[in-house]
Amino acid sequence: MSGANGASDGTEVTAAAIARLAGVGRAAVSNWRRRHPDFPRPVGGTETSPTFSLTEVESWLRAQGKLAEAPPRERVRRRLESDPEGHGPALVRAGEHLAGLGEPAQPADRSELEQLAREVGTETAFAQLLADYLDANPRQYTLTPPGTAALMARLAGPGDSVLDPACGSGELLAAALTAGGTAGSPSPGGAGTPRTLHGQDTDPLLARLAALRLTLRAGAARPAGGAARARTPDTAVDIRAEDALRTEEPADVPPVATVLCHPPFNERNWGHDELAYDPRWAYGLPPRTESELAWVQHALYRLRPGGTAVLLLPPAVAARRTGRRVRAALLRKGALRAVLALPPGAAAPHSLPLHLWVLRKPEGASAAHTRLLLMDAAGGRAEGEPAPPWEETAEAVLAAWRAFDVDGTVTERPGVCAALPVIDLLDDEVDLTPARHLLPGGARTDAAALTAVRAELERTLRRTLDLAAGDATGTADGRRDGTDGELPEATVGELARTGALEVHTASAEPVTTAPGDVVVPVQGRGAAYVVAEGEEGARLDKPLCLLRVDPAALDAWFVAGFLRSTANTRQASSYASSASRIDVRRLRLPRLPLERQRAYGERFRRLAEFEAALRRVGELGGEFVQGMFDGLADGTVPPS
Repeated sequence: MSGANGASDGTEVTAAAIARLAGVGRAAVSNWRRRHPDFPRPVGGTETSPTFSLTEVESWLRAQGKLAEAPPRERVRRRLESDPEGHGPALVRAGEHLAGLGEPAQPADRSELEQLAREVGTETAFAQLLADYLDANPRQYTLTPPGTAALMARLAGPGDSVLDPACGSGELLAAALTAGGTAGSPSPGGAGTPRTLHGQDTDPLLARLAALRLTLRAGAARPAGGAARARTPDTAVDIRAEDALRTEEPADVPPVATVLCHPPFNERNWGHDELAYDPRWAYGLPPRTESELAWVQHALYRLRPGGTAVLLLPPAVAARRTGRRVRAALLRKGALRAVLALPPGAAAPHSLPLHLWVLRKPEGASAAHTRLLLMDAAGGRAEGEPAPPWEETAEAVLAAWRAFDVDGTVTERPGVCAALPVIDLLDDEVDLTPARHLLPGGARTDAAALTAVRAELERTLRRTLDLAAGDATGTADGRRDGTDGELPEATVGELARTGALEVHTASAEPVTTAPGDVVVPVQGRGAAYVVAEGEEGARLDKPLCLLRVDPAALDAWFVAGFLRSTANTRQASSYASSASRIDVRRLRLPRLPLERQRAYGERFRRLAEFEAALRRVGELGGEFVQGMFDGLADGTVPPS
C-alpha cells in the first residue's frame, strides 16, 4: 500500500485489477476505456500496461453502478491485492501497522484497516487478511487445516516452548498457543515461566507473516530484538527465515518441550549428501528419498528428554522399504510411540489418509517402551457406513492416545486401534501402517457378534483355569528339583562351544527363524520364547538374539523357561549405557538329563500358554465390554 504520484492516496491498479474489482474480464475494461470519455486516465505504468488511481477507479465504478459498497475487509483486501509491490509485501505492512510497528500505509489505507480492526479486533483482522492472501495463492502454499492443527497441538499437550521447523504461515504454532491458553494466562511451564514459540521457514515472506500472526494472537504490542521477534510477559515469538535442516543451530539455543511439524512431502533436495555425518541422525542416515524421516529425526534432536513431537506425514513413510532401518531404530529405542492414520481430507493431498506420528525423546534413565499405539481413525465401520464428523474423529484419536500414554495400553477395537508389542513389528519390512496390523473391523455391536465374542471369552477363561490348575508346590527345603544341593550349571557360551546350541545375532549375519528356535530379546522387557510350527521364516533383527538348540542335547522350552528367570537375566545384564543389555552368552542353564529337561519344558510351555490366554482374555474382555456399551447406546443390543 505504498504511495504513487498522481493519485489521491497513491495506490495504483492495473487493468487486470480493475477487472477483478468489477468482476468482469479484461476485455470489458478495455472497452470501457474506449467508450467512456470520463474513464480515469492512466497515472503510471507503461503505454502497453498502464496503471490507474484506485480511488478514481472505485469512484467511477461506483457511479456507473458497477461497484457496490464493499465491507471493510473487502476494501482492504482490494487495496492489498492492487499494491504495486505485491499482495504479500502489502499484507506485511498492514500487519506491522496493526501491531503498532510503524505507519507505512497511506491515510485511506490506515483508515480502512483501523475500521476493520475496530469491528472484529486486531488479531482477527490480520487473520482474515492473511486467509484472503493464502486463499488467493492455493498452489503456492500447503496449509494445515485448523482442525488438524488443533488435534496435533492437543496430542502434544502443553509445553513451555514449542517449535515448528517448517512453520509456513504459523498454523501449528497458532494452534499450540490456543491450546495452551490465551495471552495473559499462566503458561504451561509453570507460574512466571515464559512461553516461547519458535518457527523456521525457507520463505522469508511466510516467516514474516507468521511472526506477525503470532505476535498479534499472543497480544504483543511491539516486537523486541528484531523484525521477526516479539515478546510479551507470557509469550515470546521467534520466527526465522531459514532452512531448518541445513541451518546449524546455535549452541546457546536450548531444546524445546514440544515440536509440531507438517513438513514438505517427498523432497529430493533436502541435503542428503551434505548432511551425511550430521549428529541428528541418531536413528540412522535417512535415505535420499526419505526426507520425512530427516524431519522426524530433526524433531527428536531439538526436543529435550521427555519432550513430545507430533508430525503430519504421508502414509508411505510408514511402509517404504527404504526407511525400514530408521523405523526399526525408532521403535527399538522407544522414540516412536504412536502411528495414527487420519481419514482422507485431513490435509492436502486430501485423497490420502495422512498419518500422525507421535514421538517422545527417550529420557536417559528410562527403558525403551515395548508397545506402539496403532490407530486407523477411519476404520472399524461397516461397508457403506458414513464417516463421522471430524470433531468426533479427533476426540476418538485424542482419547486413544491419552489412554495409551498413561500405561502403554488401550482398549483394543477391531479395525480401529490396538497397542501392539514392538517386538512383533520388528520384522523384515517394519511396516507400521495401522490397517495392516489391526484385527478386521466392521459391525461388532449386533447381538450375534457379541454372542460369538462372549463364547470365545468363556472358552479362553476356561482354558486359563485349566492351565493354572497345575501343582505349584515344591520341596520342603525349596531346593531345585528336590536334590540335596544345587545343580551344576553351564553358561550359554559354554553350551555353544560344546555344540549343544548355536548363538546367532542380527548384526553378525542374516538369519531367519525356524521351529524350535529360542528368540531372546537382549534389550527392553521382552521375554524369551520358542518359535512354533507355522511361525517360522521371520528375519532376525536387533535387539534380538537367536539360540538354535540341538534337540538331542537340549529341550527348547527348558532353555526358554530358565532364560526368563529374573535372577538369570539380572546377573547377565550390563549397564554400560542408560539402558540395560543382556549378554546372552553369560545366561546360565542347569545341567539336567534330557528327560528331566522335557518335564521342565512342558511346565514352561504351559505357563507361556497361560500367559497368552490371559492376554487374549483381556483383549476379548475389552472388545466385549466396548461392544456392549456401543450396542446398548446405538440400540442394536436391548437392555434386557
